[in-house]
Amino acid sequence: MSSYVRPTIEEPVFRDSDGRVIDYGNLWADSPPESAYSVTEHPERYAPLHVIADALIEHLRDTYDVEIDEGPEAIAELVRPHRDTTRAVRIRPSDPDCATLTLIFTSYPGIGMHAGLLHDFYFPSCGCDACDSTWQDEADGLERQVFAVVNGNYRESVKRGLRPMVGYAFTFPDGASSGRTGAGDIPAARLDAADPILRALPDGWAAWPPRP
Repeated sequence: MSSYVRPTIEEPVFRDSDGRVIDYGNLWADSPPESAYSVTEHPERYAPLHVIADALIEHLRDTYDVEIDEGPEAIAELVRPHRDTTRAVRIRPSDPDCATLTLIFTSYPGIGMHAGLLHDFYFPSCGCDACDSTWQDEADGLERQVFAVVNGNYRESVKRGLRPMVGYAFTFPDGASSGRTGAGDIPAARLDAADPILRALPDGWAAWPPRP
């Protein structure tokens, strides 16, 4: 991850009604109960993600040849804007063959990331108690995806036809992640604009240029 170092986070501690520490990440020995899927008892446990996103923004600003825009206009980058966005920061590399990143801060609290032209990713994607993710797990995912984009290990695709699809793929030092979804809720004009750009990048988005 280049010279980036995750900031030190004071570990938040949460207790149940009996005063026992809640061991997030290890709540369920077996399958969680159905009732846990509709409960998020302590969403504030994800607050460290805001600190980590701030550190990522500063690292990218200091390390790469980018322009940074902050304000409501940056929210328009997202395919599906989050209704509880409190801050939006767009990071645009100087090379148009590189994917732009936009990070949004939500009041949940959480972080959304728009990468390239057609994909949004959220951390956490679901914070319910049944999913039982930790802020550390979510931070790992955020950092891995950010640096995959920065290092040119991210690609997007558009599949046209009766049922248009959009796809993405990340390559990490220790693996890969990909997905494909229907494009029915993406405006046709946005797909039309993205298609030739992505076809001109058969190997995916390029690595970001370093700061001069």
